[in-house]
Amino acid sequence: MFGVRRSVFGIRYSVFGLRLCVFGFAEDYTGEVSDLGKLLIVVGGLVVVAGLVLILLGKTNVPLGRLPGDIYYRGKNTTFYFPLATSILLSIALSLVLYVVSRFRR
Repeated sequence: MFGVRRSVFGIRYSVFGLRLCVFGFAEDYTGEVSDLGKLLIVVGGLVVVAGLVLILLGKTNVPLGRLPGDIYYRGKNTTFYFPLATSILLSIALSLVLYVVSRFRR
């Protein structure tokens, strides 16, 4: 469905069914735009769900972004914020979720 074909010398790419040939003539357009549209709808739905989860987490006073390992510096005219501990915690949680999902897909 979303195969990528590469050629070393001709630099041919086929992504989402659209083909590009750099050192030759332009190749045909295969018309797989409907797959791209479906992918964009799924990604948009995931963004909406992630936004709703963040709104709900903000209302429940979960301390994401205010953990003890987060770096926060407020100067006279500057503010620097780097959520290091929050990033590590979310990375571990997302890795576990994706691991479980991949185990069920087998």
